[in-house]
Amino acid sequence: MIELPAPDTSPAPTTTTTDAPAGTSALTWRGRLLLRHGVPHRILSGALHYFRVHPDLWRDRIRRLADLGLNTIDTYVAWNFHQPREDEAPGFDGWRDVERFIRMVGEEGLDVVVRPGPYICAEWSNGGLPSWLTGRDVTIRSSDPAFTSAVGRWFDELIPRIAGLQAAAGGPVVAVQVENEFGSFGDDHAYLRWNRDALTARGIRELLFTADGPTELMLDGGTLSGTLAAVTLGTQPDAARRLLAARRPDEPFVVAEFWNGWFDHWGERHHVRGADSVVRALEGIIADGGSVSIYMAHGGTNFGLWAGANEHEGRLQPTVSSYDSDAPVAEDGTLTAKFFAVREALGARGPVRMPVWTPALPPARVPLVHRADLLAGLRAVPAPTSTGPRPASFEQLGLDAGMVLHTAHPRIPVGEHRLVFTDVRDRALVFGDGAVLGVADPGDPELPVRGTGDVVRLEVLVESLGRVNYGPGIGRHKGLLGPVLVDRRIVQGWDSTPMALQEWSADELARAVAAGPATTHAGFAVATVHVGTPADTFLALPGSARGLVWVNGFLLGRYWEIGPQVTLYCPAPLLRAGENIVTVLELERLGAVLELRDRPELGPPEEYVEEFG
Repeated sequence: MIELPAPDTSPAPTTTTTDAPAGTSALTWRGRLLLRHGVPHRILSGALHYFRVHPDLWRDRIRRLADLGLNTIDTYVAWNFHQPREDEAPGFDGWRDVERFIRMVGEEGLDVVVRPGPYICAEWSNGGLPSWLTGRDVTIRSSDPAFTSAVGRWFDELIPRIAGLQAAAGGPVVAVQVENEFGSFGDDHAYLRWNRDALTARGIRELLFTADGPTELMLDGGTLSGTLAAVTLGTQPDAARRLLAARRPDEPFVVAEFWNGWFDHWGERHHVRGADSVVRALEGIIADGGSVSIYMAHGGTNFGLWAGANEHEGRLQPTVSSYDSDAPVAEDGTLTAKFFAVREALGARGPVRMPVWTPALPPARVPLVHRADLLAGLRAVPAPTSTGPRPASFEQLGLDAGMVLHTAHPRIPVGEHRLVFTDVRDRALVFGDGAVLGVADPGDPELPVRGTGDVVRLEVLVESLGRVNYGPGIGRHKGLLGPVLVDRRIVQGWDSTPMALQEWSADELARAVAAGPATTHAGFAVATVHVGTPADTFLALPGSARGLVWVNGFLLGRYWEIGPQVTLYCPAPLLRAGENIVTVLELERLGAVLELRDRPELGPPEEYVEEFG
C-alpha cells in the first residue's frame, strides 16, 4: 500500500518542462516532489495501446485498468498505423480515432500520457515509422532535414489533436513524451531539441519528459536540460533512483515503463514474470513518492501484420501475434493473479467493477475446406508487376508488409546445382516449374536444384516476418536484397508482384479463395463457424504449419507451428450472430480442422525479467 506525502503549501518556485509560464501545466514539480495543480501527486499509470485493442473494447479495457488502481493511462501513437501510404492523408477515424480513445479515458476519470514518437518501438512494425519514409535515403531519428520535415508534416496533423485534449483545455492529457528511449539509439541532441520544440510549437503546454534506460550511456544520449528525465526498467529501481538523483537531484523519480512482463518471439518460449517479483520491484519504484507506468497493463494483440521484430547478432527475431505480455489484464481482458497482486500493492480500495473473466464461445472443431492452391490464389488478386534485371524490394514496390512473388526464367545445365539467395529478408518459398524446391532464409540461404538443360520457371515467394522495431536495424529493407545465383552466375530478368495481404479487401480475399481447384498441400482454405451470441474465442490450427488467418475478412494475424503461441485471440466484435467465415492462407502444410477454444494457449512458460545492464 502507498501513501502520498502531505501537501506542501509553503511558497516556492515551480519548475516546469516547457516555456509556458509556471502553473499552466497540470503536472509540475518542486524539488523531488511531483505536483498536480500544486498538490502532491503520484502518477500510477498503465500502458494501453488503442491500436492493439478493438475499438468496441476500449472502454472495457480502460475500466479494467481503473479497477487495477491506476489514475492514468498512457499510449503510444503509431504513425504507420495512421498513414501507411505517403500519398494518402493520415487517418483519424474508426480504429485510428485516437482522440476518441483519449476522451474515453477522460470520461472514465483517468489522466492520459501521450507518447507520439515519431519512433515508438513498442514491438510494433518499424517502431511505428512508415516504411515509405525509411525506404528512402534518409537518416532516421536524426536532425537530417529529410527526416524532420516528414515528421513535421505528421506532427502538423497529430499534435494539434493532442493539444486540444490537454488538461489546460479541459481534457485528460497531462503529459507528452519527447521521442522515445532515444539514448538507446543515438546522441543527436539537436534532433531531440527539434522534437521538443515541434511539440511546443504545435500547442503542447503540459509536462514534457524523456524516457531512457537507467544507464549513463543511455541518459547521456537521450536526456535534455530543462526536460524531466524519466527511466524505463524491469528491475533494480533503487539503482535507477540513485543514478537519476546524482544527475538530476531536483527532479521527481518517474519510471515511464516498468516491465512487469515481456513479449514473445516466434521459436522461443512464452515469457512470464511472477507476481511476487513484480510487486517487489513495483514497491521499490513507488516508495518515497515515485511515479510509475506499468508496461504493459493490458497488452492486446498485434492484429494483421503489425508485429515487429528484433535482431540479435544478425538474426531476425520476429514477434508473435499476441501482445499479451503476461500483463495484469490478459489479452482477452481476463483479470489475472498478477492483477490482484499489483492492485493490492497500489493500495486500491474501491470495488473491482469488471468481471474476472470475459465470455467465450464453447470449444468446437470445424472442418477446413481447401479451396485454392497457394500460387494460384495469390495470382488471382490483381497487382501491378514490376520488371527489371534484379528483384524489386518491398520498398521499391511500395509494399509495407505481406509477400512478393518474384519470377525469372534461368536456363540450368544438366546435373546438380546450387540456388544461392545471397540476402533474403526474411523467408522465401522457392518453386521450380511449379514444384516446391524448399525454403530459403538468412540462416539457410542455399537450395539444391537439378537442371535438365532447359529453361526453368523459377518463382520465389518472399515473406516479411516483421520490420525491426529496435536498435540500428530499424528501417531495414525487405525482399530479395542481394543477387540470386545459380552456382556463381547471377539470375537476371525478374518480374516482381507485391501481395499486400494486410490491405486486401473482402472481395480480393474471396477472389483468392475462388482460384481453385486445390491440388497441393498449401494455399487457401475456409471454415464456416456458426455463432449464436458473439463472444471471444481462441483459434487453433492443429496440423497446419504456418500462415495467416482472416475472420470475416479481417486479418487476425500469423500462426506458426514453431510456437510458442498456439491460439489466436479473436475478440467478440469480429464475429456476428449466424454464419462466420474463417479464411486460412497456409504456406506449407494445411491441416484438416480449425479449433475454437475457450482459453488461450501461448506456449510453455519461461520466467524472464528484462533489465538494462
